[in-house]
Amino acid sequence: MALFSIFSNTEPAGGKSQLDRIERKLDLLLENLGIQAPADDALEDVRALVKQGPQRKIAAIALYREKTGASLAEAKRAIENDF
Repeated sequence: MALFSIFSNTEPAGGKSQLDRIERKLDLLLENLGIQAPADDALEDVRALVKQGPQRKIAAIALYREKTGASLAEAKRAIENDF
């Protein structure tokens, strides 16, 4: 019954307000840790490499790491999931 009351005030999974809350929490965590999230436009050249095809995947991963400070595994995952 307690779990029902916790979830009864939330929107269905994927709801906009739930996503907004998650984004606000993430922003606060990044700010608290002193991490600057890259601007979306900062990754446009990475997107351009991805659009050039699989032969540019390694270059896209390297550039993503350079721009974000992500680990190799994080960058690979981001590129493969169309960040």
